[in-house]
Amino acid sequence: MSCGEPHETDCSEVLDHLYEFLDSEMPDVDRDKFQHHFEECSPCLEKYGLEQAVKKLVKRCCGHDDVPADLRAKVMGRIELIRGGQTVPEHDVTATAQES
Repeated sequence: MSCGEPHETDCSEVLDHLYEFLDSEMPDVDRDKFQHHFEECSPCLEKYGLEQAVKKLVKRCCGHDDVPADLRAKVMGRIELIRGGQTVPEHDVTATAQES
């Protein structure tokens, strides 16, 4: 994803570390760099807004329930597949990398 314009911080770097930004798990200098990128790049800003909304929805719906380790592993595996550019069947939300 990119708006086609050159940026100081590449879109792929921003998207690879989006959850670190959302969770405030990065140094302030990197947060500032990402914030500047969002101001310049509407596709990345849109993706940020979508992920932020999903995170809020999950928090609201799941509260503070502990996530089972196997479910977390399956979700993280799916995220890695998607980040790697692989397609994941929409109908099988719990598929792991080994099952695909």
